[in-house]
Amino acid sequence: MTGRRDESMLRVSAPSGEELPVVSGQTYPPETRVTIETDRFRAEVATSGYVSGVVGGSFEDKKTGAKDLGFGLDVVDFLLEPAPEGESVPEGQYDFGNLVHGDIPKRYVEGPQICTQVKRLAPQVFVGEGFVAVRMRHAWTDAYAPHEQAGSVWEQTLIFPEGERFFLAADRVTTVSASSDLFLRIDLPGHLKHTNGSEFKQIYLSYEDPATIPSEEFLGDFPPDARFLYQKGAGAVPDRMIRAYQHAKGPWLAGMTLNPGDVSEAWCHQRGYVCMIQEIGGRATRPGDSFGAAYVIGWFDSVGEMNAVYDRYRGVSGWMIEGRPNRPARYRGLAAGAVSRIKE
Repeated sequence: MTGRRDESMLRVSAPSGEELPVVSGQTYPPETRVTIETDRFRAEVATSGYVSGVVGGSFEDKKTGAKDLGFGLDVVDFLLEPAPEGESVPEGQYDFGNLVHGDIPKRYVEGPQICTQVKRLAPQVFVGEGFVAVRMRHAWTDAYAPHEQAGSVWEQTLIFPEGERFFLAADRVTTVSASSDLFLRIDLPGHLKHTNGSEFKQIYLSYEDPATIPSEEFLGDFPPDARFLYQKGAGAVPDRMIRAYQHAKGPWLAGMTLNPGDVSEAWCHQRGYVCMIQEIGGRATRPGDSFGAAYVIGWFDSVGEMNAVYDRYRGVSGWMIEGRPNRPARYRGLAAGAVSRIKE
């Protein structure tokens, strides 16, 4: 996790296109453009428009020329909890009993949806030894009944190491809401846009049997609870939580949640595109509690390679950047219990 300190891996520019000085530890104004180029890939952080995670179509594998096929990677939505069964859905609440959300009763706790509604995020950048990183935050502003207070804080950390075809990511929520079963919705690795399956060969879901699913299974729309649905508690927790698609150019693009117990639900269904929603948390919370999950997201030549990288980081639920912000020395993984004890 150490190496040379190289500011050239990261470029920062104003919305006007003017290039800005790279200052490790600095938080730049909202909509500042942040682009990454390592020896293995290119990527852009989503700070403007459709925000959070990595910009769709920007994550390019230098080995094969493949680019991600969706709207973004590690894209973030809102906080939810299960809805009481049999009750009518109030206007403006989460709807279900349809093709998009299936027949899985849920309700919003806090919003709005970060990716589509927040529009502008302020990136904090770090230049370390052999890596660069970006951190973004947002506090939700809308509370949904029966919850009266908004203000829970989402934080995302993206770490881009040299010498790898993948990056590391983590989402963490510190909540103001008490809930018996609170969870954060994200897209992981990200949705998959395609035309009759021609852009990808197959999908891999480590919790399915068989784990590989040909692209032909995604030619017609179906709801998330019809096929390929993972729900914690419905069976054994998988040994690894890996969700990936094989690009038509050959490599796999995988999103790997490093502590499978952090995932409460995961979808993989067709709704005009392959929707790869994942929900993390799914646990009782009190005001001030934190929860989260950590991921490896990147390009791989085989399922075996995915498994090997997964096992390098197995059990991690968060990432900590260590050292002074203006000169971070390294990063390390955090176990689930340590995520709630992070001190800035």
